[in-house]
Amino acid sequence: MAFYRSQVLVCGGTGCTSSGCGQIVEALQAEMKKHNVENEIELVKTGCFGLCELGPIVIVYPEGSFYSQVKAEDVPEIVEEHLVKGRVVERLLYTETVTEDGIKSLNDTGFYKKQMRVALRNCGVINPENIDEYLALDGYKALEKVLLHMTREEVIDTMKASGLRGRGGGGFPTGLKWEFAAKQTNPVKYMLCNADEGDPGAFMDRSILEGDPHSLIEAMAIGGYAVGANQGYIYVRAEYPIAVDRLEVAIKQAREYGLLGKNIFESGFDFDLEVRLGAGAFVCGEETALINSIEGKRGMPNPKPPFPAVSGLWEKPSIINNVETYANIPVIINKGAEWFKSIGSENNAGTKVFALGGNIVNTGLVEIPMGTTLREVIFEIGGGIPKGKKFKAVQTGGPSGGALTEEHLDTPIDYDNLIKLGSMMGSGGMIVMDEDTCMVDVAKFFLDFTVEESCGKCTPCRVGTKRLLEILEKITEGKGTMEDLLKLEKLGKQIKATSLCGLGQTAPNPILSTLENFRHEYEAHVIDKSCPAGICKELLKYTIIEEPCKKCGLCQRACPVGAIEGKVRENFTIIQDKCIKCGACVDKCPFNAIERK
Repeated sequence: MAFYRSQVLVCGGTGCTSSGCGQIVEALQAEMKKHNVENEIELVKTGCFGLCELGPIVIVYPEGSFYSQVKAEDVPEIVEEHLVKGRVVERLLYTETVTEDGIKSLNDTGFYKKQMRVALRNCGVINPENIDEYLALDGYKALEKVLLHMTREEVIDTMKASGLRGRGGGGFPTGLKWEFAAKQTNPVKYMLCNADEGDPGAFMDRSILEGDPHSLIEAMAIGGYAVGANQGYIYVRAEYPIAVDRLEVAIKQAREYGLLGKNIFESGFDFDLEVRLGAGAFVCGEETALINSIEGKRGMPNPKPPFPAVSGLWEKPSIINNVETYANIPVIINKGAEWFKSIGSENNAGTKVFALGGNIVNTGLVEIPMGTTLREVIFEIGGGIPKGKKFKAVQTGGPSGGALTEEHLDTPIDYDNLIKLGSMMGSGGMIVMDEDTCMVDVAKFFLDFTVEESCGKCTPCRVGTKRLLEILEKITEGKGTMEDLLKLEKLGKQIKATSLCGLGQTAPNPILSTLENFRHEYEAHVIDKSCPAGICKELLKYTIIEEPCKKCGLCQRACPVGAIEGKVRENFTIIQDKCIKCGACVDKCPFNAIERK
């Protein structure tokens, strides 16, 4: 076994990969070899550290120095100064870790100090392609424990006692779902993983697959033992190439170590896994549509009951949980149900992972105990709204959720509270919006997404969402009426009540919640024919203000459609019928003489 004096961890998640972490790894390898320290320092490409806003990220241990927004040209200085001479390069450190009293721990920064990493415990800590590193952190001990020391009933009882609820959006008790499948007499059963994560801006499951794939493998094997399944399928979207590659590597390693396959731990229990790639259809996040896709059929939902735990894949009892749900299971087995239940709030045990994005300082992945307030997440962990803008709303649950306002900021985050407010937890997307956001446009954005993603099987979703979108488009073009607002509410409620699956049942949520909390914006679009946020293009009007105008003609030359008339040193006028509202004149004018309303 090799021993190293230092360890350099480079984030190898999708975000940092897109920012050039591959070049940083190559540069580190070259510089370490140049200084003859490649045998003294271990270089590890890990999963996501969470603080995606600051990527690419490099952390050097044992000091824990957190280098942010690293470029390949910074690497020679890091190697020579820090790794060779032992001097931290302060200019590259995450600024919040640098204080007058010295370098403070990353765990004491605003982003990390209120987090509790359970599902993300190994992300950014281990090399996800090295099973030995997972084993060193108690990996597969939970599987060994259940196979050698627990009955199937004891495993299910532990899951029920823990209070773990499905992290895919519905929040159904995991142990209860497993119990339903365990009671079925069919000798063939399946464990399924929903890694299809289709919400815009969501990347929780992807990050676990990229940073800690063995936690999913171990958990699915535990579930297989508990319900009596010997085969599992992981359904993951093909747009996640890094996640798929690391998952395949992990499955191969687990088989080589005898942790998948026949007679695991010589217990007589057989279990194996296969990966199935999805084409990225949002509807395949619905469990019966996912099952149809695995079977080779078009990804469309089926009426329920029967539920998958009774009749699922190939009409056999099947358990479906998402990646984050599974990631909690080995820890629950190792530390006990009471430990897990002590985290969070009543009826909402444990932690929840959120993808925090939008108008927020600290974009990234956060894991918080249930019951943490929206204010804590947005203003303490997230760092607040950039550029001194005011907070306006937060959309939780992606296109299935709703927009919450400032009066909701002190709401403890859990399944039940969010549903009461007209939103939902969803898989964990959390989009923050500032004062410059048009809430009618936000509702239109999410509805446009669900219209595109509707499978078309049921009329309320296929036709109803299209009609909702048409009304919203009419409103944002300044052609809406007060009657249209009533139509939005009535039709939205009908679609929720009559759609076949969760996609259609939740599609109207962004409209209904914004109508509830921002009705004045809808009325401004309808009555005043104006967009208060200045976003809806058809309602914008550009005018030249005479006093600051220098009559230079820069705006006229910038206009691509000749909508500005006049001569240099004389007055200029914008012809509204010709103006395409592109904003080129505003960008070009150095005197702020063009008003955009």
